[in-house]
Amino acid sequence: MILLISDLHLEQERPDISRAFLHFLQSRACDAEALYILGDFFEVWIGDDAISPFQRTIAQALRQLSDSGTKIYLMHGNRDFMVGQAFCREAGCTLLRDPSLVELGGETVLLMHGDSLCTQDLAYMKLRRWLRNPLSLFILRNLPLAARRKLARKLRNESREKTRMKASDIVDVTPAEVPRIMAAHRVRTLIHGHTHRPAVHQLEVAGAPARRIVLGDWDSQGWALQVDGENWQLTPFSLG
Repeated sequence: MILLISDLHLEQERPDISRAFLHFLQSRACDAEALYILGDFFEVWIGDDAISPFQRTIAQALRQLSDSGTKIYLMHGNRDFMVGQAFCREAGCTLLRDPSLVELGGETVLLMHGDSLCTQDLAYMKLRRWLRNPLSLFILRNLPLAARRKLARKLRNESREKTRMKASDIVDVTPAEVPRIMAAHRVRTLIHGHTHRPAVHQLEVAGAPARRIVLGDWDSQGWALQVDGENWQLTPFSLG
């Protein structure tokens, strides 16, 4: 069995989500061969050198799962793209590139966070290119902690305000981008998060049936995709 989740947006201000995640690790993930976390695991991450006691608790829980034999893979999201190798070593997880090809249920599957699919949001795509540039990341990681915290608050507040003002189709994936990138990677299944719109979309890629599986965010409920051989189930569950 393999589990895939995304968009938990873990933060100390939402203890219900962190409690649900810790229970998820102990009750479901402990029986899994692998756990994939496809981005926005944390609500904000300003650097491995600024890990908080809350975040360290999460890292220790992941390490315990990893030590028990479950492989853990973590992909950057738009909120936590500064998670680095130091955190991954502490948590016992492997950092995945976005996008990545993996074998699931006997087929090659494309995994993404999903924000790079929202190509109609031109302002965000421009900001994303700047933030993910190696030089920009080097500068950000070497800013004083106080400056990083201030910048993170600013970006977070601006993101929330701009998202409220944008049309829903702008902040969702661009329909034409999905088959394009799936064809480029020669896959029939794409799994991503980011949009907070869980669903299984049937489509056509290069004249053949294909599917796009969108993972849900953890807010009023949790979401997980469970892959057990040919049995794939995307289901919600209570955070209580």
